[in-house]
Amino acid sequence: MAYKAIHKKLHQWYQKYGRKDLPWRITDDPYHIWVSEVMLQQTQVSTVLERYYTPFLAEFPTIDVLAAAPYDKVMKNWEGLGYYRRAGNLHKAAQLVNQHYNSKLPSDIASLKELPDIGRNTAHAISCFGFNAPVPIMEANLRRVLCRFFALEKAGEKELWEKSYLLLDQENSFDYNQAMMDIGALICRKHVTYCERCPLAERCIGKKEPGRYPLPKVSKVTPIRKKNIIIYQNDHGELWLSARETNFLGGLYGFVEYDLAQDIKEANHLIEEGNGVHLGGVRQSYSHFILEADVWLKSGIPEIWPNDGGGVNGKWYSKSIVDKLPLSRADEKILRLFIAYEEEE
Repeated sequence: MAYKAIHKKLHQWYQKYGRKDLPWRITDDPYHIWVSEVMLQQTQVSTVLERYYTPFLAEFPTIDVLAAAPYDKVMKNWEGLGYYRRAGNLHKAAQLVNQHYNSKLPSDIASLKELPDIGRNTAHAISCFGFNAPVPIMEANLRRVLCRFFALEKAGEKELWEKSYLLLDQENSFDYNQAMMDIGALICRKHVTYCERCPLAERCIGKKEPGRYPLPKVSKVTPIRKKNIIIYQNDHGELWLSARETNFLGGLYGFVEYDLAQDIKEANHLIEEGNGVHLGGVRQSYSHFILEADVWLKSGIPEIWPNDGGGVNGKWYSKSIVDKLPLSRADEKILRLFIAYEEEE
């Protein structure tokens, strides 16, 4: 075996330094592993570990429970984790597993990839960690380790997967994959490397110039979107919110938004019409833009709808119900501005 010595060092390193106490590494429940893999997409381990993984599984301990849960309840338990489409697809996939696989995740990669939002890497991870299949995985940290080990400045998906299979320890794929991820997180980091501690160093081609592999992407300026967001309140003290139906923040509830670039006349008309109260501003960073919004309180129902239709499918909700609805972080900040205003009145 070409990398037998490397595999031995990886195994020894993982036994001594690996993060073996992570809860998704000490379970053999494929469902729990699946949940962790979905949560860890685009999200740091510390965030998932500290605030989401255990509470979510306490609320939805099995695929049956998740499949039967109301959609809004699932989204509420995902609140704050971001990339909310993951939660909706997790819920949908659980229902399909419940219907077609007797509430048990399939073990083969092809069947797993047919489920909503389970791509190649997630399918490989579930298959390896949940069913002990001898397959590699390809998360972000591991991708960087492979690029440096093989000195790949620019590597496409096809080449990376070929290299991952080439280096894989098929006899101990669980420890191998976990070790490779931990090396990427702890040793072979994006901006700092500790090559003298790395069990791969002996065969690593890119260790002399780790910053070259892979070549850094050209950073882009994050655009700022300016909006007026209006909280409409009726005579009963209820608030008007809409269930979002777009891919971005889909499944969450929100207040009426007017994009200043597109709806400035309509928004200003509503605010200046009479009884609008300025509550303050909110700022929220997302992966592809920054939201900067002025927040207003106004009585009555929206008369002019934003160009994207937001608010059309809205309803009145009591304040106690609003507190139970799944909201984005920006809308949570907006709600806190409203609560602070009411407490001062």
